[in-house]
Amino acid sequence: MSKLELLTPQNCTVIFIDHQPQMAFGVTNIDRQTLINNTVGLAKAAKTFNVPVILTTVETTSFSGYMWPQLLEVFPDKNPIERTSMNSWDDANFVAEVERLGRKKLVIAALWTEVCLTFPALEAMAAGYEVYAVADASGGTSQMAHDMSMQRMIQAGAVPVTWQQVLLEFQRDWARRETYDAVIDIAKEHSGAYGIGVEYAYTMVHGQAPSNKKEAAIAH
Repeated sequence: MSKLELLTPQNCTVIFIDHQPQMAFGVTNIDRQTLINNTVGLAKAAKTFNVPVILTTVETTSFSGYMWPQLLEVFPDKNPIERTSMNSWDDANFVAEVERLGRKKLVIAALWTEVCLTFPALEAMAAGYEVYAVADASGGTSQMAHDMSMQRMIQAGAVPVTWQQVLLEFQRDWARRETYDAVIDIAKEHSGAYGIGVEYAYTMVHGQAPSNKKEAAIAH
């Protein structure tokens, strides 16, 4: 497949690597709450469009802690692949799952950018996969560490993306009504100023009830 081909729910796998407390402690290039917000937004995008997802963790009980509950809540029936290796591509179970799913486009978010994203990204590309590195759902131990790692992957052929870009690339057409409401809900919850604008347009331009009143009406 060509990198000029847009991401679709049918042509990619979304991978979350080591979104765990100890790994987040070391992140300094992005506000950690923003990092969680972006990662969960990406997870909800994958779930909304039924995109295959891989979760993986490293040294959970001995060092890194359990994967963020906010992320696991999006996929309550999915168990992360546990590893000892820094590089997910060194883990046979991880590679086997990538191969089983059979998608050649890999959308990857990871902590840290300079290790757990860069290492498998380079190896995956060497194995013939296309890598889309989600820059704002990944974090490094410094701004320079994150930036240099992104540049290294880009020079090797990876495509840099952001979580919201992935969401809207999956939707692409507002006439796709089957996912419209879910995408709008994700935007309002996770897209900051864009989400505020969506709510404003709904209420002030189109005269719809505010989200909290709409939800209350549904509940009753």
